[in-house]
Amino acid sequence: MFGGKIGAPELILILVVVILLFGAKKLPDMARSLGKSARILKSEAKAMKEEGKTSTQASGTTEQSSAQRTIQAAPGDVSSSRPVNEPTDSAQR
Repeated sequence: MFGGKIGAPELILILVVVILLFGAKKLPDMARSLGKSARILKSEAKAMKEEGKTSTQASGTTEQSSAQRTIQAAPGDVSSSRPVNEPTDSAQR
């Protein structure tokens, strides 16, 4: 029906419908929260990769550190960061 291509008129129509549905006042807040969520997801994924690298390196040693890991809402955002105690061994619970 449309030929599989979305051009400028279709994008403008979609934008108008979104503005009518959500209102112009709520769109910046929605975009801001979406960006913050993306930053949190990115920082957590990076932390998981680093944790995986350190756990493979530390698997050869018997001693594990009980250092706290800090979770931040956004990179460089220290106002909403909180320290998290993670269990070092699941059998010690």
